[in-house]
Amino acid sequence: MPNRARDESQIKPTDLRGILKYVPMFRDHIFVIAMDGSVIDHENFVNTITDVAVLRSLNIKVVLVHGIGKQLRDLAATRGIVAADVYGEGPTDAATMALAREATGVVSQTIIEALSHSGLKTAVTNAVRATEIGVIKGHDQLFTGKVDKIDAPVLKNLLANDIVPLITPILCNRDGHSLRVNSDLLAAEIAVALGASKLIYLTPFPGLVIDGVVTVNIPLKELSGILAAKKGQSIEERLQSKARFSIKALEHGTPRAHILDGRIVGGLLTEIFDKVGLGTMIHANEYEQIRPARKKDAQAIHNITKLGVKNEMLLQRTRQYIEQHIEEYYVYEIDESVIGCACLRKYPGKSIVEVGSVYVQSFYQDRGVGKKLVDYAILKARELGASKIFALTTQSYGFFRSVCGFEDGSLSDLPPQRRTETMANGRNARVLFKQLKRARK
Repeated sequence: MPNRARDESQIKPTDLRGILKYVPMFRDHIFVIAMDGSVIDHENFVNTITDVAVLRSLNIKVVLVHGIGKQLRDLAATRGIVAADVYGEGPTDAATMALAREATGVVSQTIIEALSHSGLKTAVTNAVRATEIGVIKGHDQLFTGKVDKIDAPVLKNLLANDIVPLITPILCNRDGHSLRVNSDLLAAEIAVALGASKLIYLTPFPGLVIDGVVTVNIPLKELSGILAAKKGQSIEERLQSKARFSIKALEHGTPRAHILDGRIVGGLLTEIFDKVGLGTMIHANEYEQIRPARKKDAQAIHNITKLGVKNEMLLQRTRQYIEQHIEEYYVYEIDESVIGCACLRKYPGKSIVEVGSVYVQSFYQDRGVGKKLVDYAILKARELGASKIFALTTQSYGFFRSVCGFEDGSLSDLPPQRRTETMANGRNARVLFKQLKRARK
């Protein structure tokens, strides 16, 4: 994969139109952003908080988790103390714990000041409880802890009141005693507990560096295999824990994890809103519940689409027609029950395809299933080598336009065969299309 590292002179701030394109996609979603101590100590930190303010202005809910590695290391050097472990991955002795508490206070206040300057409300909360790791392979981990409980309702209540929760790597246990927790682990646990759409690690690295090369994007299974081989030694050492905990978050339902350089102006917004991005995106297979339809699915597809036909949202198709064209259909399945469908129609001699019959059972509507079906159609269209995909709709214009990113078209954009059919059926459907380019989100 190509190395995507860039210097600041190559980064262009994402323009307003580019951001607005993705606003409907992420509105009211939760992003968990973990910031390394070195990123907080960098001169670009103020710009990063400005990026967070932009996300909040777009109704994206943000939880911040911070590290203290650099600050703890600097404090230890200044005091002439040998720190037991600065990243919370090994044993934390009493002297290191005292320095960690001091560093946490300074870093937290720095973040609070920056958020206040940007007009954002924040709260440092004890909604996350820790417990001691204990003894591992004969070694007492002392004051190093792990996440014991996350009070998700408290965090969601803060988010609902436009407050940015700030989580530190020093947590209390049941008895109120402080423990040091690795901030990478902490961010991943919070992302899972809150059902976050994105887990974002801001680091001093250009992305996930594997064998010296920055990976643009990587599937969960591939990254898991790399970590399993040679214990992940091909991954930059300081990024190994971020890779491990990204995997953990994705395995428990978080759709995307991002690792990027937090020292670049506009980097956070670029990663989220730009088609190419800035760092590395790790993604789960969100299409696992989508499969090609089989002949035995024809009746289920016909039943699902009946209501859409009744409401004049869909063109009527008989069960026999669906069965005869079953190779064009694919279904969304939950617990072996078909709850949604769509079809992908090809046209001879044209690099253009049609997505149609997109419909989801009423109980599962407004849960993103329809968009996944359209996204899957786009994925398959690209695999077919198509350069354009179009849709015809009478009542789902907003869905295709705002949610799926289609653009307005006209009858002239359709293949001749489909143009003739459309003019003959009298539905006066609107034409929307999307150019197919390499992109990721």
